[in-house]
Amino acid sequence: MRVMNTENLKSAGKKYFRALYPGRFQPFHLGHLKAAKHILRGSSEIIFMIGSALQSHTLRNPFTSGERITMIRLALSEIGVDPAKYYIVPVPDLEIHAIWVSHVCSLVPRFDVVYSNEPLTRRLFIEAGFKVESIPFYRRKKCSATEIRNRMLYGGDWESLLPKSVAKYILEIDGVERLRDLSKTDKV
Repeated sequence: MRVMNTENLKSAGKKYFRALYPGRFQPFHLGHLKAAKHILRGSSEIIFMIGSALQSHTLRNPFTSGERITMIRLALSEIGVDPAKYYIVPVPDLEIHAIWVSHVCSLVPRFDVVYSNEPLTRRLFIEAGFKVESIPFYRRKKCSATEIRNRMLYGGDWESLLPKSVAKYILEIDGVERLRDLSKTDKV
């Protein structure tokens, strides 16, 4: 593990060495990208923790872990973020909240701070003794994965809410068609 002392952090203009950014990223949108930029202004490195890593092909979680990893890499590459500054780690769900933080810690590199606005995530990390920071929202009503998935389902403008490379990738993997197929029913 690389260790950066406080003097090196200050000289680098960083508050933290490594930050954890948990999310499902279904899909990775401009709000997530703006959050990543914010986190990297204060941290030398960032860990994107892909939550619900085993979930895919549902309306809430349509994309696989591998697809979400690709989306994050494409978006960061699009804005020129050095791959040495980030990790992307899929983490399967664990429905036992009392041990979830230790489960996460067993799967990701060590970190100094957690960035999240999600209440349960914040509470669990705070109770485990971690420093937790909020993330400024970016166009929250539109830049929400739920809103974006709804726009994909019903033919609204979703592409403008994603990094261009991510929108292109979703089209390449027929992500919109997948979501629409998943919304169908066999009930009469």
